[in-house]
Amino acid sequence: MWDPAQYLQFADERSRPFFELAGRIQAADPDLVVDLGCGPGQLTATLAGRWPGAEVIGIDSSPEMIEAARQLPAPSGQLSFLLVDVRDWRPERAPDVIISNALLQWVPEQREVILSCSRALAPGGWLAFQVPGNFDQPTHAILRELAGSARWRPLLAGVELNRQAADPAEYLDLLGRHGCAVDAWETTYLHVLQGENPVLDWFCGTGLRPVLSALEPAAAAEFLADLGPRLAAAYPRAPYGTVLRFRRVFVVARRQAG
Repeated sequence: MWDPAQYLQFADERSRPFFELAGRIQAADPDLVVDLGCGPGQLTATLAGRWPGAEVIGIDSSPEMIEAARQLPAPSGQLSFLLVDVRDWRPERAPDVIISNALLQWVPEQREVILSCSRALAPGGWLAFQVPGNFDQPTHAILRELAGSARWRPLLAGVELNRQAADPAEYLDLLGRHGCAVDAWETTYLHVLQGENPVLDWFCGTGLRPVLSALEPAAAAEFLADLGPRLAAAYPRAPYGTVLRFRRVFVVARRQAG
């Protein structure tokens, strides 16, 4: 279960990769724009503002996120939100732009979904996605260690943690071999977060969701009590805040017009 309010606690930091990704899409006047993994929808709404003549559709598999998105005031242009798993989504007509911000790390069939999206594009259409690549950072190492401990392994043995990004070159090769012109790169952000234990708060909004959803409320609170001090030690506070190092992989691909 996703919590839109928790996710939006660091809205500025989470939105920065989206805008850097969207800024590399050079579509002039698209007819259909699709945001895969739209979350609470506030970033999807900016796409409707950028392309007011387009139909803009946000897609997410979380009922909580779609409910929050549907409460947004609609900007100019046609904006709607659909509750559907990205693996099951089939567009009724070819999109001119498909954008996905921090979704594919949750999808086991990541490569298949990427290729399906590229094939669904209209000729000359754009596919742009961003995926976290920080699996080797203390946040995830500590989570894996704690989830695998004697206390928590029996309760969390079947929980699927996210899968992270491949190397940018792998995405370039994957899409380049399927007829796309590809721009792939990576960026490491140094987010300066405020609060008592802000990395725990950040993690509760994203990577911890499968774990917290698998536990009863009392057990979830106990798990956070175990995890919190470990994260605080790994990410000590400085006078100006707590630094969260976060690597992300970006891909912008254009399908050939012919």
